[in-house]
Amino acid sequence: MKKESNPVFAYPGRREALYGLGAGLGSVAFSSLLGAANTRTVHHPAKATRCIFLMMEGGPSHIDTFDPKPELTKRHLQKFNRGGDRESAMSSGQRYYVKSPFEFIKAGQSGADISTEWQHLKGMVDEMCFYRGCQVESVNHPTACYQVNTGNRFGGDPGVGAWVTYGLGSENENLPGFVVLPRTAYPQGGAANWSNGFLPADFQGTPLRPQGSPILDLNPPPGVTRERQRKNLDLLGKLNQQHLKGRPGRSELEARMSSYELAFRMQMEVPEILDLKGENKKTLESYGIGDAKTDAFGRKCLLARRLVEKGVRFVQAYAGNWDSHDYIQKAHGSLIRSVDKPIAALLKDLKSRGLLDETLVVWCGEFGRTPDNGLRGGGTSYGRDHNAKAMTMWFAGGGCNAGQTIGATDEIGLEAVDCVHHIRDVHVTLLHLLGLDDNKLTYYHAGRHKQLSQFGGNVIKELVAT
Repeated sequence: MKKESNPVFAYPGRREALYGLGAGLGSVAFSSLLGAANTRTVHHPAKATRCIFLMMEGGPSHIDTFDPKPELTKRHLQKFNRGGDRESAMSSGQRYYVKSPFEFIKAGQSGADISTEWQHLKGMVDEMCFYRGCQVESVNHPTACYQVNTGNRFGGDPGVGAWVTYGLGSENENLPGFVVLPRTAYPQGGAANWSNGFLPADFQGTPLRPQGSPILDLNPPPGVTRERQRKNLDLLGKLNQQHLKGRPGRSELEARMSSYELAFRMQMEVPEILDLKGENKKTLESYGIGDAKTDAFGRKCLLARRLVEKGVRFVQAYAGNWDSHDYIQKAHGSLIRSVDKPIAALLKDLKSRGLLDETLVVWCGEFGRTPDNGLRGGGTSYGRDHNAKAMTMWFAGGGCNAGQTIGATDEIGLEAVDCVHHIRDVHVTLLHLLGLDDNKLTYYHAGRHKQLSQFGGNVIKELVAT
């Protein structure tokens, strides 16, 4: 039987304690309790110490963003050849090849392919490593989201951020190690995309709500001062300690006591991080904050920078919906403009602060899109369907092979044909860059040792800087 890599990672009985803490600040504090300020030993020298994961939910089209296909221009509106292995991922009825409505350029010294819709990001391509060889197994949004975010397309397993904080701990005792910045509507599959799964509850992602109070019960009730809170906690701690004396080894009670203290500390630090008034006007404008089109994602990107700067280990920010079955020029064009400026500002900001070298930034969706589509809306609303066989993602900072484009899809973008890897190998590579070995980062559950890759994978060496 495979030996557990680090038995001290397992904390029995924690999950049950979570249920009694409610849905507000107490549970959030508890979710960070054991990982906070408890940095672990890496398996090998790390190239990155933290990660910002930009999740473009809905499936952005590789063909219309970073993987141009001139052949589609030649075949535009010709009937799609459905013979052999060219079956479309969601084919039904007569289908036609669809060219990209966007122009492409070679940007930067690296000559990276990028759609002209990316007006700001094109200036950062030399910091990025584009990967065109990734494949997943599902063309359904929930299962594909689960697979990209947890490794298991059926859900129920820990999110990538949960595995990272389980392996590395947190660098700030006052903040969760894994923070999620979702849209108002959660992604398909909901909070299971950032669940702790079978890991102890303290490794789950902590979502900051985009509207209203970012965390429930963040602020104390009116009239309750910090001094009063401190006295109440001291009294409660004294009573709990007396209760604990007659019940040695009750980890649930110890966890609850510590969670109250962490919640008290979070009330001081979280509002300061969320308050962007301390940022100068130039910084806010660079992220697109104040512009209706870019404000929402701009705030997420700026907050991601502030969070990793404060020691949060893994931040995941969601944008969408990229599910452009119709009017791809209008839909994708609008979506690109909503994230282009914020993402470029994030990379520039991290670099200027000396954080990019140690911060791995990942951009991806749950799958790519097809080179063909049916004709709807009178034959003018060209779009694309789901495609699990081809997708483009990119990495920046954190030891990635910057300035390179790795892998390739076929001439029409239907399927990856060079440096082809399953998403599990991307997960293994992400952990590797953070100093973690997927085969050693295991957790014993349901009779076996489990890992992010499910049953093992390989580092994609081409993505790693030498």
